[in-house]
Amino acid sequence: MAFWQTAGRLCLTGMVLVSTGAQAAIALDRTRVIVDAGNPSVSLAVANENPRLPYLAQAWIEDERHNKVTTPLITLPPVQRIEPGEKSQLKIQVLPAINLLAQDKETLFYFNLREIPPRSDKPNTLQIALQTRIKLFFRPAALKISPSGYQSPVQKQLTLTREGERYRLNNPTGYYVTIVEASGLVGGPPIKGFESVMVAPRAGERLSASVAQLGNTPVLKYINDFGGRSTLTFHCESATCRVTDVLNKG
Repeated sequence: MAFWQTAGRLCLTGMVLVSTGAQAAIALDRTRVIVDAGNPSVSLAVANENPRLPYLAQAWIEDERHNKVTTPLITLPPVQRIEPGEKSQLKIQVLPAINLLAQDKETLFYFNLREIPPRSDKPNTLQIALQTRIKLFFRPAALKISPSGYQSPVQKQLTLTREGERYRLNNPTGYYVTIVEASGLVGGPPIKGFESVMVAPRAGERLSASVAQLGNTPVLKYINDFGGRSTLTFHCESATCRVTDVLNKG
């Protein structure tokens, strides 16, 4: 079977969709990547879950503005063929320019993986190429977390500040924090329509849920280093809320 030779030609003859739950043929073994300072590379496992057709897997890295970059991180190989039902690996290689990044906070990138299907022999066939994009963080040496460090996560430092009818989530740490769920009490139902939010290091973001919905004991869930969800329980006094408990899940 002949494959499209370039992503450009693929875009002209089919569709490229960022995967948001659709069943992709090329699957990745994680939902985020953390590159710790001092590591020369990070390996990722990929698999072709289609039992009949081979696929090309095309990988690249973007900066926080979604511009494609080839330094200080690069993917190897940029394109590879994976046979039906088979697994493979690709590597995120660290280049010397990594030392030019901020050393007191994480730097955000995005890892992209696009599947390119074999060309169909049938006329007038619309081919769809699914693309997966996940967050990639470079973590400098000063922020490296030891195994024991996960027992008292840095997310305990987060606070909420009331601003009118909304809370602002304040992140005083050097780490990115992504909040994906909220409720008004421990064990309570998730707030419907809550919009996930990523808070940059030493920054703040207003939550979509109202003060009335979150009450005086807000509960927020964030994505931890292992792709699981950890729970932060807050207690509010006056206009400020502080973390009182953290439940970690891998």
